[in-house]
Amino acid sequence: MDYSMMLTFSLIGVATAITGASAFAFFWPMTLVHLRDRHPADHARIGAMRASSLAWLLAGRFRLANDPGLDGLGTPARIALVVLLAGLAMAAVFGALAWIVK
Repeated sequence: MDYSMMLTFSLIGVATAITGASAFAFFWPMTLVHLRDRHPADHARIGAMRASSLAWLLAGRFRLANDPGLDGLGTPARIALVVLLAGLAMAAVFGALAWIVK
């Protein structure tokens, strides 16, 4: 694989991360508002934007509330966060490989 192909894959990773960030910015606030309105104890426990709240989302602990509305907002937020992290990882790996090759 040559340098230009690695840079292309790195840019695809950046585009994937941007897509994930856009979806995350849409669904995560709605998830937090739903959590605040219907499950105030859980909302107070996890906080708004701490690392523990993102770990709570990635682990899928929102399903423990047995709330279909929270599942409907939490699942796309979780998928968006995974896509964001995967895109960043892809951009970092291929960017580092391109830097090493050049």
